[in-house]
Amino acid sequence: MAEQDGSAVRDEAAAARRIVVKVGSSSLTTAAGGLDADRVDALVDVLAKVLDGDGKGDGGRDGNSKGGDGRSGDSKGGDGKGGANGKEIVLVSSGAIAAGLAPLGLDRRPRDLARQQAAASVGQGLLVARYTASFARYGRRVGQVLLTTDDTSRRAHYRNATRTLDQLLAMGALPIVNENDTVATDEIRFGDNDRLAALVAHLVRADLLVLLSDVDGLYDGDPRTPGTSRIDEVRGPRDLDGVSIGSAGRSGVGTGGMVTKVEAARIATAAGVPVVLTSASRAGDALLGRHTGTYFHRTGRRSANRLLWLAHASAPRGALTLDDGAVRAVVERRTSLLPAGIAAVEGEFTAGDPVELRDTEGRPVARGLVNFDAKEIPQLIGRSTRDLARELGPAYEREVVHRDDLVVLD
Repeated sequence: MAEQDGSAVRDEAAAARRIVVKVGSSSLTTAAGGLDADRVDALVDVLAKVLDGDGKGDGGRDGNSKGGDGRSGDSKGGDGKGGANGKEIVLVSSGAIAAGLAPLGLDRRPRDLARQQAAASVGQGLLVARYTASFARYGRRVGQVLLTTDDTSRRAHYRNATRTLDQLLAMGALPIVNENDTVATDEIRFGDNDRLAALVAHLVRADLLVLLSDVDGLYDGDPRTPGTSRIDEVRGPRDLDGVSIGSAGRSGVGTGGMVTKVEAARIATAAGVPVVLTSASRAGDALLGRHTGTYFHRTGRRSANRLLWLAHASAPRGALTLDDGAVRAVVERRTSLLPAGIAAVEGEFTAGDPVELRDTEGRPVARGLVNFDAKEIPQLIGRSTRDLARELGPAYEREVVHRDDLVVLD
């Protein structure tokens, strides 16, 4: 497909004030696994120039646009209002594990979680230090934010994450977000930073999500195969019917591929955030709203709650089977789940953990945060809260899953 005119503008993307940018390991590291300082600097050049409002966003390190110390508010966002053009950027950056490979003498990304965490422990410091030094050339400060799914699916933790990111932006700092690989277990991992970026875009109420890859957009087949074409716009799932989305673009140091990027776009657009998928070399064009890569239009409305995280970032620790009446109440009337509607319980979980709610055929219909331990629920099954309060005490006169902690699954 022919390249679009670089002077043409996508209005919604061009008008975006708060933008989440995700960059993958392959765009920041060498083939051997170490950080590539030139690649990091090139990305920072683009981000800083967009924030400075120079209208180019084409990188370039001429050293003449560093400005002051970022505190005067003259063009560095020190006044708490983002860049000179009012734009704010949150960077979701992979690369910690990849950056830690070479210093630990590893020639490839390890498969076991323990060595991945060790590499992340070494590499995360190197990654943030590199970003700190690179943004300092423009008088800009950065702040590190490390997240796990546990930090964001629970109500109190979600509020804390939101406040931290909002405050960093208000104080003129650029948040650099990554998964907390050093402590995350398999049960509380996002799995890939594409999905994390989509959820962060929802968390910070972003106007645009830009996914940077080593491929310049979504193709209708393997882009390495002659005859394939880039898809310029996606307005909904039907636009992808018949499109073969393989893992092209996946590198030896990252975990994502085109599948994860399309899934991230689906999550973000359903939450009211448009998405641009393009190559790291075209980041400036994407941030300024120019026609580049693949543009995913919004498919849903923006919401202010954390249930998107519960649906897409939590790993259920167990399951509750609901009778037919409870399924209708939860799915159709969006009510809380009461003990009387539970038919069976499985798994080992504690109060506050995410659990899956299933119908009598075993199909998942919802997900929620449970108010009781797994060992407590058998004595609650099929009983009214009034009877439970009379027999076991007032602490048992409550919902098993409150509707504010419950999301119905598509």
